[in-house]
Amino acid sequence: MNHLTSAARIVFGAALALVAAWPALAQNFPDRPVHLIVPYGPGGITDFAGRQLAQHIGEVLGQTVVVENKPGAGGIVGVDYVAHAAPDGYNMAVMDPAVVINPILQKTMPYDIFKDIVPLSITSSSPEVLVVAPQLGIKTYAELVAYGKANPGKLNYASAGVGTTPHLAAELWKSRTGIDAVHVPYKGIGASYTDMMSNKIQISFSSIAGARPFTDDGRVIALATTGAVRSPVYPDLPTIAEAGLPGYDVDLWLGLYGTGGTPPDVLAKLNAAIAKALQNDDLKTAFGKFGLTPRGLPLADSAAFTKSEYEKWKKVITDSHITLD
Repeated sequence: MNHLTSAARIVFGAALALVAAWPALAQNFPDRPVHLIVPYGPGGITDFAGRQLAQHIGEVLGQTVVVENKPGAGGIVGVDYVAHAAPDGYNMAVMDPAVVINPILQKTMPYDIFKDIVPLSITSSSPEVLVVAPQLGIKTYAELVAYGKANPGKLNYASAGVGTTPHLAAELWKSRTGIDAVHVPYKGIGASYTDMMSNKIQISFSSIAGARPFTDDGRVIALATTGAVRSPVYPDLPTIAEAGLPGYDVDLWLGLYGTGGTPPDVLAKLNAAIAKALQNDDLKTAFGKFGLTPRGLPLADSAAFTKSEYEKWKKVITDSHITLD
């Protein structure tokens, strides 16, 4: 009994010492380089945004923010690294909606997204753009809906893979419009454009970064964007909600996530640094070239947003019977 009591006192004392050390940790943070994990390979939009964020957050913090690519399993490998890092604020991951989609689709996960990681901020918004093959002769969103309803099963739509945001955006659109279209998954949305230009694929919900080179010269036709407001990249295009599907809203947002259990003062310091970095004019310009709008949310709002996105896509995946099998 005395042995157990002594052990308990040691554990309790260590916990108290840790809590007592939190203010000092926050005051000195960061006193060494911070690591920003990109859970995908180099070259994509998440990698680009992560490197911009690292540079400008580092300037605010007065400390180097080192970017590391840790790709694998649709982002799970990189996020898992952060989830199991020391809870001291020195590791964070930049992630897209897959951070909430993966736990819904995967049968097992190596971390709990609501316990093992913590949202630091939602850093950007970017709608997708609905594009069609020019051979369809369709110039407006209303024409596409009319064609789809009159020709069930004749539209093939591309995605960047099962469970990706372009896939789920299309499934949400199908369920809301009642249109029957056939899913053709690719290993990346860019690979689908050759087939779309030859009318093997008729439609796609694409990232703006992926679509813009093809819409700028008319090789594919942009009809509408998926956000709550019009995109500054396509200011003349209506949103899908404007064009006839009220409430439809799909955002290819990006967020920064840290390790669960990180001291609140460190989280607050990181959130403030991210908010300031997002106001940098050079970052805004760089983001704008890829259709990204800087965002920045307080800690509580970032957590609430992450939860709401999880619930939104859980319903779509469940209702559409989407599985990885």
